[in-house]
Amino acid sequence: MSTLSGRVPAVRGLATKLGIVSVGLVAPGVGFTQASPFLTGATALQANLLAWLTPIAVILVMALGAMAMANRLSWGWCIGAVVGIAIAFGAPQIVTWVRGMFGV
Repeated sequence: MSTLSGRVPAVRGLATKLGIVSVGLVAPGVGFTQASPFLTGATALQANLLAWLTPIAVILVMALGAMAMANRLSWGWCIGAVVGIAIAFGAPQIVTWVRGMFGV
């Protein structure tokens, strides 16, 4: 009985190793699918920029509202703020649209 119990863990270890190798042979791309470090860095940069721009955009809109109440608002400032906010928060969609236009 002791010889059989001594071999069972070795057989289980071998079966586990064979199972891992067979999965690696059947689906080799599973272990090697990693995101590009450049794409990961760009995504992190975009998230950080949006985190910074959100309160700045809110404060900008509040300042424009205060200037409008004081009758000191130029329409150029208002249009520039709206266009800037649209570009800042719509950048991913704009990039996707331009890449689609050029087939990239």
